[in-house]
Amino acid sequence: IGVSPIAAEAMTGFDLIADTLNTFSTSAQVTGKAYAASYVSPTPSKMTTAISDMETAYNDAAGRTTPDAKKVNLNAGLISGTTFTAGVYKWGTDVMFSSDIYLSGDANSIFILQTSGNVVAGSGAKVILQADSSGGSTPLASNIVWQVAGFLDAGTTSH
Repeated sequence: IGVSPIAAEAMTGFDLIADTLNTFSTSAQVTGKAYAASYVSPTPSKMTTAISDMETAYNDAAGRTTPDAKKVNLNAGLISGTTFTAGVYKWGTDVMFSSDIYLSGDANSIFILQTSGNVVAGSGAKVILQADSSGGSTPLASNIVWQVAGFLDAGTTSH
């Protein structure tokens, strides 16, 4: 995770432990590393690049159209247990799931999930990547974009 332009102290509740060079932190609550603009170089410039890349991806996803009417306002945003195939999904509501959801495809599948509201993932809810009926590879996390105009509320142990 990362925050910019604010300082690492803004990431509360993570019990951050800075590395010896003060370029990142670790935490028992985070898989991987935590970054902030207040850490020493090269972290601030990397954060600036990350923010720019995020903005580019967000705007690209926002500009995608939804050609399939069945993928607009699917289940009125209540998506627990839903299996998604590749494509663009769009909601004019909050998107909520209290149990697992499934993204079914292969390594070439692209998933774009757009909402003008918030995303609420209940405690323990997971996004599961699964191979489609061809039995090949699973979708890549790098091919999944959540374009959320509001906030993300991720319950405890959700991922």
